[in-house]
Amino acid sequence: MALFEEEMDSNPMVSSLLNKLANYTNLTQGVREHEEAENEEGVRRVAVMVPQMGTFIGVYLPCMQNILGVILFLRLTWIVGTAGILGSFAIVSMCCICTLLTAISMSAIATNGVVPAGGSYYMISRSLGPEFGGAVGLCFYLGTTFAGSMYILGTIEILLTYIVPTATVFKGTDDEARLNNMRVYGTCCLVLMALVVFVGVKYVNKLALVFLACVILSIMATYAGVIKTMIEPPEFNVCLLGNRSLSNEKFETCAKTQIVKNQTVTTELWSIFCNSKYPNATCDEYFTLNNLTEIQAIPGLLSGVIKENLWGDYSPAGMYIENKDQPSVQLLDTPIDTDKPYVFNDITTYFTLLVGIYFPSVTGIMAGSNRSGDLRDAQRSIPIGTIMAILTTSFIYISCVVLFGACIEGVVLRDKFGYSVKKNPVIGILAWPSPWVIVIGSFFSCCGAGLQSLTGAPRLLQAIARDGIIPFLQVFGHGKANGEPTWALLLTVGICEIGILIASLDAVAPILSMFFLMCYLFVNLACAVQTLLCTPNWRPRFKFYHWTLSFLGMSLCLSLMFISSWYYALVAMVIAGCIYKYIEYKGAVKEWGDGIRGLSLNAARYALIRLEEAPLHTKNWRPQLLVLCKLDSDLSVKHPRLLSFSTQLKAGKGLTIVCSVLEGTYMTRGNEAKTGEQNLKAAMASERMKGFSHVVVSSNLRDGFSLLIQSAGLGGMKHNAVLMAWPTGWTQARDSSARRNFIETVRETTAAQQALLVAKNIDHFPSNQERLKEGTIDVWWIVHDGGLLMLLPFLLNQHKVWRKCKMRIFTVAQMDDNSIQMKKDLQMFLYHLRLDAEVEVVEMHDSDISAFTYEKTLVMEQRSQMLKQMQLSRNEREREAQLIHDRNTASHSTMTDKAAGATPDRVHMTWTKEKLIHERNKHREGMGVKDMFNMKPEWENLNQSNVRRMHTAVKLNEVVVKKSQNSQLVLLNMPGPPKNKKGDENYMEFLEVLMDGLDRVVLVRGGGREVITIYS
Repeated sequence: MALFEEEMDSNPMVSSLLNKLANYTNLTQGVREHEEAENEEGVRRVAVMVPQMGTFIGVYLPCMQNILGVILFLRLTWIVGTAGILGSFAIVSMCCICTLLTAISMSAIATNGVVPAGGSYYMISRSLGPEFGGAVGLCFYLGTTFAGSMYILGTIEILLTYIVPTATVFKGTDDEARLNNMRVYGTCCLVLMALVVFVGVKYVNKLALVFLACVILSIMATYAGVIKTMIEPPEFNVCLLGNRSLSNEKFETCAKTQIVKNQTVTTELWSIFCNSKYPNATCDEYFTLNNLTEIQAIPGLLSGVIKENLWGDYSPAGMYIENKDQPSVQLLDTPIDTDKPYVFNDITTYFTLLVGIYFPSVTGIMAGSNRSGDLRDAQRSIPIGTIMAILTTSFIYISCVVLFGACIEGVVLRDKFGYSVKKNPVIGILAWPSPWVIVIGSFFSCCGAGLQSLTGAPRLLQAIARDGIIPFLQVFGHGKANGEPTWALLLTVGICEIGILIASLDAVAPILSMFFLMCYLFVNLACAVQTLLCTPNWRPRFKFYHWTLSFLGMSLCLSLMFISSWYYALVAMVIAGCIYKYIEYKGAVKEWGDGIRGLSLNAARYALIRLEEAPLHTKNWRPQLLVLCKLDSDLSVKHPRLLSFSTQLKAGKGLTIVCSVLEGTYMTRGNEAKTGEQNLKAAMASERMKGFSHVVVSSNLRDGFSLLIQSAGLGGMKHNAVLMAWPTGWTQARDSSARRNFIETVRETTAAQQALLVAKNIDHFPSNQERLKEGTIDVWWIVHDGGLLMLLPFLLNQHKVWRKCKMRIFTVAQMDDNSIQMKKDLQMFLYHLRLDAEVEVVEMHDSDISAFTYEKTLVMEQRSQMLKQMQLSRNEREREAQLIHDRNTASHSTMTDKAAGATPDRVHMTWTKEKLIHERNKHREGMGVKDMFNMKPEWENLNQSNVRRMHTAVKLNEVVVKKSQNSQLVLLNMPGPPKNKKGDENYMEFLEVLMDGLDRVVLVRGGGREVITIYS
């Protein structure tokens, strides 16, 4: 392979590449703590375990454990009783279909290449970019954290309601005492769990199998109980007063009286509803009018109770739980008696609320992808394991909905806490052999799920922080020496405490539903975007996906968000939107090959093609600038105010391309060109300038600028105006290249029908931080070349730097013009253009050509002629030019002295045009042009075209200086270079004379098309 030996360093041989890929191991992401051991010398060594988990252990079981949990054991029976079998079936189906579609999208993303540690956050961020990735990653983190709150609240609810109901800190039966007890115990439980996680995650992982066994045993006990109801229903009865369900915690007998030793005595219920235990006591009216009935809590699978439970029974908070089929004598206009042992609705129930409460029970589908670093073959295990887990749990949930509705009495199903069945969990009285199987199983299941949330959430936050896309999260990327995220754990505990202070599982569940739904929505969006873009890298091994399924999943997620809680949905979207914008403006720039960037490329391509379909209308014209910058010897921008001015001119809108040219060849100066381009980008960033930068290397500057003018931009997004600085040092330059480059640039922009803006004294222009308090922007409108002169001050006024400057427009009237009518016409024209400006017409009549003009022209021509003819070295040429200049200056002074009668020792007086005009008016009034020629024989040989041009420049300069010397900016029509290139040497002189005595000047040359219109 000698032919390729010079490329081996950058391009390895295929054999070595394959060898590296074969030995690649995707190590664990830190979910399993580093096991440390010490050898005999006491040296610590880290034992790294090679990933070896398969589909069943690595994906299927973790997903099952995360999906099945607290809602199944504590709320599903209540949801079935409230929404009915049909309503519950709709809720479960919607949520399960949503997660199934999300799992299909996730499987496609997960199998499109190796998924490193980071799981779902990694997939979303690398598919949708850092902005979406960070926003959704934080939403997923908040969802996981609030899930921890929900599991802890479930743990405490089981503990205080079913295991040790007497262990309360706040005594009382009202809701406030119950919520305060939840807060106290929940906080203690959170601190205890946080300590377990801090000490070591290995203990959590070792207990994971125990927690999973509890869940499986509880579900098996539930199915066994359903089967047993067909043979022998459980002996749990419900006591009804009329049609109202009673809490039987404080009484045993469901009757008003009972016979004891052949005597009729009152029961505990009599004492509760009456003012004494005697038969003649005064009793509650409803108690007196209605009978007590005892019915089976679980009639059984074959009882036909399924018909009664098909439809929902929604009611407001504080209402009695009633069996509508039982006879009852109702009392009119009586307040609800909360002191009696009735069973009440604790919250107002409606369908959308139940969706929000149920949805957390189907979350957890990301558990397999979160362990992607521990899997033997993640691309195979994640799709199979996740989809099988969803199908299994969906079957469990749907079967439970049907079986609960077919076995359990409606009033018992609607009894959320099981008060009517001796304060047992409703699913517990169905289970076999004992309710304690469900109580203990659900308790440990909730504990395990809470620990896993507190383990996974900090690592997710750490992964986001270490990516560096959100600056203020950097501190949470640090942790203990073994990688445990200590600071992230502290933040997680703090956020988790917020959920615990809410103290209601029913209130926390919709919150985490929002964040999980937001995450699932973007997983579907990522898959749909990647599929529709058809990027070459999108080659997932999982083939059973389609963009329509992803869009359906995305729509379902969005619908469920607003169905569950529209205000929580808006809050979640605002949070995600704020994070997105923060990352966009403050976050680190990352290039992950994400789909949003691909979408931007497609959109840009489509827009560029559309732009070329039709020519641009005048109403849509705006300056698309090509800024020609000069780099100094350090490759830094020589005139940064040129960038400031272009920013002010555009107010952040339109296209800007900042370019520069380096002399040489690309092979020798390629790295310098890249450095220069980076410096241009940095300068643009410091000026908050949006645009593109480009540095080209050319054999000479002229060719480089020519290439940029011809080829910069793409399609319809090409520049239409060129901005450059005036070459201030062209008169001192040792060669004429600066002058030639400038003139050729003017010619080429004219030929390309592009506007040209030339800024003189650009370093005196205001920066973007300055604010001009007052002043004017003066426009000298000599010739009309498209209206760009009118548009520029308007655009500058949009920027805060020039906002307080007023616009003045001057135009020049000659001998034959009616200046009064010109002013009226110009005012009307500006009115139609919707421009506010002062108008002034300056009269500039033809007058005698002054001696100063002739002398200026003579010096210009003699210097140009001598430099052209004499092929001298640079030093000799410079000395010769200076000699000519000195000789001419001396002759001017001599002539002036003679005219003024001065003494011979004043020969060094500087000749000025003011002096000459004054002397001419004093001594030569009425002298004609021909008389002027008689003053000096050299003037007769001057080019009369140059004399006329110089005369115009001098006269116009006098007028402009007089009117606009104190203005903040002067905009002047730029005369074009002569068509005959023999006059190029004189063109720069004319422009210098035109701008003489002015500070900030912009010469403007139109591109040959109208850029401003009076029409709407």
